[in-house]
Amino acid sequence: MLKVAVIGGGSSYTPELVQGFLDRVETFPLDELWLVDISQERLEIVGGFAQRMAQARGAPFRVRTTTNRLQGLESASYVLTQLRVGGMAARREDEYLGRRWGLVGQETTGVGGMAKALRTIPVILDIAADMRQVARGALLVNFTNPAGLITEALSRYAADIPAVGVCNVPITAKMTLIQKLEKRLGRDIDPQGAQLDTLGLNHLSWHRGLTVDGKDYWNAILESYILELRRTDEPEWPAELIETLGMIPNYYLQYYYFAQKKIAEQAAWDEKGSRAEQVMAIEKDLLAQYADPTRSSPPADLMKRGGAWYSTLATQLLAAHYNDSNEVHVLNVPHHGAVAGWPKDWVLEMPCRVNAAGIEPLPTEPLPQAQFGLLAHVKSYELLTVEAAVHGDRRTAYQALLAHPLGPPADKIPAVLADMLKTNKPHLPRFGAAQTIAGGR
Repeated sequence: MLKVAVIGGGSSYTPELVQGFLDRVETFPLDELWLVDISQERLEIVGGFAQRMAQARGAPFRVRTTTNRLQGLESASYVLTQLRVGGMAARREDEYLGRRWGLVGQETTGVGGMAKALRTIPVILDIAADMRQVARGALLVNFTNPAGLITEALSRYAADIPAVGVCNVPITAKMTLIQKLEKRLGRDIDPQGAQLDTLGLNHLSWHRGLTVDGKDYWNAILESYILELRRTDEPEWPAELIETLGMIPNYYLQYYYFAQKKIAEQAAWDEKGSRAEQVMAIEKDLLAQYADPTRSSPPADLMKRGGAWYSTLATQLLAAHYNDSNEVHVLNVPHHGAVAGWPKDWVLEMPCRVNAAGIEPLPTEPLPQAQFGLLAHVKSYELLTVEAAVHGDRRTAYQALLAHPLGPPADKIPAVLADMLKTNKPHLPRFGAAQTIAGGR
């Protein structure tokens, strides 16, 4: 029996995932899709909608729901994690934590991303422990942010569990670049024949190549993209930056390259709300639509939620593994020496070959110093954050904030960390009673 368990199955993203499985039943003959969540209310709404979606397509697989994680995981072939510890309210706190201290307020980058990692890593490791008990051999596919950092924790503390971190940014970049290339060439391009060359960390990567059926089109893409930037009144990137790098940055790099601009934009939250507050409103509307007993297909409003190409990426990855297809996808894995000269145990976001044997990172050229310096800086923060999360260690958490290029000044670290831990106290049991931090007050 082919069983997929989705931890965080009550997510508003789930109908898109269900649609992906329904569209791929011929190549991925799913028998049971188990939606696991801590919220019975969300399961009833989202799960009920997912069941109607399957019924409308002839019920090619059974959708089941449970709040019992072990039951949902038992004998699963694949486990997808798309959870949010503390829910959307915790995301809002992550954003405003940054704003309170004049820092970037974002759910995966900066102090907000660290707070989310501290909450999430212990839960993901608990899921891995459950898999060891009832679903040994299953592939854990993690979509939960910060995806690369969580995969780093899995690689160090649950190395016996096959795991991969997944993000929709690379596939979105690939599809966007294909569309631009189609306009230039005047013909359609099959995405299956296109391969994106991306290297870095999750939400800290650079796109540096695109081939179609083995032919390199990167110079043509860059030429068109730079011309487009020069013709735009408010370009996404300065044209000179792209010319200098010869690469297109992951859009999350705007938080690093234009940090002060991003911090200034947070003042507008007083009028339009932070992204979490916007998503709360979107989700409220989506759940109302999901609850409609006459609805059996995802509403158009689901696109407002973000996560473009999520279902395509998820189902392509599982199908490639299941069918031993040798497809290449950009994923988060320990590179094991695929990037010469870099520490072999680092988790990187990079092209990987996917087949029944697992996920194999492909040999690739290192990044130039201008990119590597930032990457190494953030990787140090990631490694420290993993240790702080696993051990509930305030001193290591202090060091992680010190290492982060978007972190607070050293004299503000004790206060920012105290705020972070107090705000997230219900979700950080490993930190326990207060510990003294050098320089704290």
